[in-house]
Amino acid sequence: MHDQGLLLVNLGSPLSTEVADVRQYLNQFLMDPHVVDLPWPLRRLLVSLILLRRPAESAEAYKLVWQPEGSPLVVISERLRDEVRKLWSHGPVELGMRYAQPSIESALLRLAEQNVKSVVLAPLYPQFAESTTTTAIEEAERIVNKHKLTLELRTLPAFYEDESYIHALVASARPDLEQDFDHLLLSFHGLPERHLTKLDPTGNHCLQSADCCQTASDEVLAGCYRAQCLRTAERFASAAQLQPQQWSVSFQSRLGRAKWIEPYTEEQLEELAGQGVKKLLVMSPAFVADCIETLEELAIRGREQFIAAGGEDLHLIPCLNDHPEWAAALVRLCEARRSS
Repeated sequence: MHDQGLLLVNLGSPLSTEVADVRQYLNQFLMDPHVVDLPWPLRRLLVSLILLRRPAESAEAYKLVWQPEGSPLVVISERLRDEVRKLWSHGPVELGMRYAQPSIESALLRLAEQNVKSVVLAPLYPQFAESTTTTAIEEAERIVNKHKLTLELRTLPAFYEDESYIHALVASARPDLEQDFDHLLLSFHGLPERHLTKLDPTGNHCLQSADCCQTASDEVLAGCYRAQCLRTAERFASAAQLQPQQWSVSFQSRLGRAKWIEPYTEEQLEELAGQGVKKLLVMSPAFVADCIETLEELAIRGREQFIAAGGEDLHLIPCLNDHPEWAAALVRLCEARRSS
């Protein structure tokens, strides 16, 4: 009998670049009440409207970054799983995606078949958000209950300022930071502002002042995605020995008309070019694996926008992907959760 299994969880991707597969994926993703947090009738109406045009547009974007083996996010996550398997000595390691395949359900069933009685559930999201972390945890719990699995789940908490994670970020980015550049933009995935304010335990702190994230209590910080992103950025910049004027933070991937957390990446690209920045580095520490949001939104569309605004070059620093320092850091994080 194995001691303890490990389940790595990421968001997921369409099965292919065909419009039908992209539509199916987007429907599953956007109908998650943690992602579009509207009452079901309004959510269904909104998502149906989005699905009229978005699948065809997204399919074209996926085609630009699709790898011979499949979706970049899935392929890279599988490589990370393989690296982690070499380091995790306590039992089997599986990979599950919250949406599409390989599913969390199939991964948990494989672990159960190997007589694992305890599983470290590792959502691969450094910063906590209900639309990523919470929905992954709830899906895993649903599968355990659905199949009456005798599995104890131990969930890895957000690791946005963990020293080993920050060290891995710096190690993976070091080759690019040693090159000549004018500015580094840390572009995190965005969220609607209401996703923050509804989790504010005080009810009167989040987004109430310009420095709310810097002055957040531990209680507020525990559930504030934006504050955690800024903490990651500050820890990274300090560890990489960057000066304050060398870097800034933004948030990308807005969808819909709701107010999202600021500053917006597309506006920052225009502003930095207008300030005379010519050689721009961009990295996205909210993602541990490169995906459509980094490879297409930043490296292709973002680069085009930056150059059109007067910049000369935008270079995307790869995500952690399957970097050995990241695999080792992830195993250390999971082993700490295993023994806690």
